[in-house]
Amino acid sequence: MKLTFIGNGNMAQALIKGLVENYEIEVLGRNKTSLQVLQEQLPQISTKVIGDKEDISGKNIVLCVKPYSLPDLAPKLVGEANAIYSVLAGTSIESLKSQIKAKKYIRTMPNLGASHLKSMTTITGDEELKESALSIFNKIGRSLWLNSENELDIATGVAGSGPAYLALIAESLADGAVNQGLKRADAQILVQGLFEGFASLIADENPAILKDGVMSPGGTTAAGYAALERCNVRHGMIEAVSAAYAKAKELKLNN
Repeated sequence: MKLTFIGNGNMAQALIKGLVENYEIEVLGRNKTSLQVLQEQLPQISTKVIGDKEDISGKNIVLCVKPYSLPDLAPKLVGEANAIYSVLAGTSIESLKSQIKAKKYIRTMPNLGASHLKSMTTITGDEELKESALSIFNKIGRSLWLNSENELDIATGVAGSGPAYLALIAESLADGAVNQGLKRADAQILVQGLFEGFASLIADENPAILKDGVMSPGGTTAAGYAALERCNVRHGMIEAVSAAYAKAKELKLNN
């Protein structure tokens, strides 16, 4: 199966690196230099600077551009694609249909873990493409089919934006250790090991049960956890997902 990527930014590159061993891939972009760099890194792909009229007839398109650039890009895409797999945040299928012709449409939200085959990807759209979409995105990690675009917009605040939130947590934990006197390099190694092990733990355990198993009465974890509650960390995370969801809806209204 051949996949045609339109766009070669960070997300596109993460997806391409995850999928290149399983699919024939061509990449269309605007910047010749950046396309050449990408092809040097991955010589098995083909690249092309997108023209004023680009025929997409019969192609399986992975749309990886910024949402605001779609109105300028869409008129350049002529013909009817076989399928559109869009990773554009807040851009509805209705909006895609009004701008790019295709037989079927999928909205999907992977994250940057794709480059390590560890993306958590949410998917929705035409049921006829469900198995195909799951097959594609399962090759870069785990994927979850959702029943509506609204559910995907909610999930974007967790799976799509989550790496940034977890990066803040990781940085803060390392800062806390350094603040207490640990060397920065040692703090970084500790945090890396913590996250690596935690991924396996949470794969098999409910977070609440996991927390209770670590937190002994009157112990160090309980003291630290109480400090997190005093600082409203839980509320902050809930608000982060809420704000991301609100932004996704705002983007949808504007696209």
